[in-house]
Amino acid sequence: MSSRKLLGAVENPTVEEAAEFIKKALSKRKALVIVGNCWVEYKGRASSKLKPGERIVMIKEDGSVLVHRPTGYEPVNWQPPGCLFQTSTSDGVLEVRAVRRKPSESVRVFFDRVYLLSAYSLVDNGEFSLYASEEDMQRAILVEPEIVESGFKPITYEKKVESGFVDVYGIDTDGKLVVVEIKRKTAGRDAALQLARYVDSVRLTVSREVRGLLVAPRLAKGVQRVLVTLGLDFKALDPRRCAEILSRSETRRLEEFFGENE
Repeated sequence: MSSRKLLGAVENPTVEEAAEFIKKALSKRKALVIVGNCWVEYKGRASSKLKPGERIVMIKEDGSVLVHRPTGYEPVNWQPPGCLFQTSTSDGVLEVRAVRRKPSESVRVFFDRVYLLSAYSLVDNGEFSLYASEEDMQRAILVEPEIVESGFKPITYEKKVESGFVDVYGIDTDGKLVVVEIKRKTAGRDAALQLARYVDSVRLTVSREVRGLLVAPRLAKGVQRVLVTLGLDFKALDPRRCAEILSRSETRRLEEFFGENE
């Protein structure tokens, strides 16, 4: 990596050396990694304290902050982009403070030992593409049923019937039962016939009208004619949209988790 990209990497600095390094990195809007023994105090919508431990602290170029334990993928403390930073030392302790104005909140990270500092200017213009499995598509439908059709309400999933397992089983706005068969790739004739078998199995056990709905990115040539003949419906659904729904859902749960634990 060129010197233009790298501010530097320092092992085992004193807290004073670490403070100067961090100030310089933040002033140049570098991506900064700090490894050391630290403790954390948060004040804002709630308050929390994290006792001392050896951790990895990341400060990104957009002003976001993440404090990670040595294990696990979730940060134990974090601040979203847009933070303002203050760095100081006192009595052998380094303090890095990240402050947000709206809403008013702050994270104060204290280090008594710093093992490693590194700062980089990173370039990332790569497009992020999300892809989902059939299981992910199933989960996305359960999380956001409207992507199947307006007013659809799931009752259960992986429902066992005589001819197999129904991916999603629900009810539409007219009170009809809906058997949903999901395919991640182009749905062929076999998928239509499989759905027809599931619908027939369900009809043997209920006394109300049952619909069959094939969900897939697209249909193979001639399959639409087969669906019409069998009295089945089709919904085009891109797996990438399902992945985005799940990503938003995970983000909401993460925010709720940290909101409850701050």
